Amino acid sequence: MHNELLTIGPVTIYGYGLMIGIGVILAMIIGDKRAVKRGMDGELVYGLTITAVILGFAAAKVLFIITEWSSFIKDPLSFLSTEGFVVYGGLMGGILAALGYCKLKKVNGFDYIDLMAPSVALAQGCGRIGCFLAGCCYGKETTSPLGVVFTHSSFAPNNVRLIPTQLISSAGDFIIAGILIWFASKPRKRFQTTILWILLYSIGRFFVEFLRNDDRGSVGVLSTSQFIAVICVPACILGFLFLVPVLEKSKASDTVITAEATQDMTDTDKEDVGE
Repeated sequence: MHNELLTIGPVTIYGYGLMIGIGVILAMIIGDKRAVKRGMDGELVYGLTITAVILGFAAAKVLFIITEWSSFIKDPLSFLSTEGFVVYGGLMGGILAALGYCKLKKVNGFDYIDLMAPSVALAQGCGRIGCFLAGCCYGKETTSPLGVVFTHSSFAPNNVRLIPTQLISSAGDFIIAGILIWFASKPRKRFQTTILWILLYSIGRFFVEFLRNDDRGSVGVLSTSQFIAVICVPACILGFLFLVPVLEKSKASDTVITAEATQDMTDTDKEDVGE
């Protein structure tokens, strides 16, 4: 694979960045279309996505620094490069950014995060194809004919047959995106879709980590991502049991408030007509 796809003068187009860009664009387009079908603000999706992506990448970098703290202390400047992110940091940072953005826009952030969950899974799948083009997040050596051999990677060992963990992760993300779209096609309680997304991603990531062989930190016998996944799975189950009912009650309250506001406006219009 070649990460440098095209060079025009001083400008070089990299496969990793291109696939992330494609993923973000697809996420916004699909989110916009699904928002319109649900009677939500499609235009808001674009600002929300850009905000979540920027702050999500920042959070992913911060979590990477935390997991590699001993190395960071020795050479902080080396961590300012584009290399090194932890996806879970990006997910959590993106969710918090989306909630903050929606609060500024005076709409319910949980509803819009549910709306965008399938789009984010799709964008993740595109991003993993970018990983494949770059050769990062590579797998263990294998004799399987399904293995891949990198010859120009700055990350993966070259001329060695490796498990294509990037493509496995990408396929998993696309499957998750399909499951979430199907799940959200029927009325669901507030935040159920998002929790299902985190749950499915955590389970898939836990098992894919056994196949990876890149340096990504560890907590005991588990990789950093496996350790976080072990926390996320029970947290998601608790979220289904306790958080979702609370948020659903707030949804019911929002409906009542909206109905009362609509009735007040109707009554005011009637009074104006009477005058």
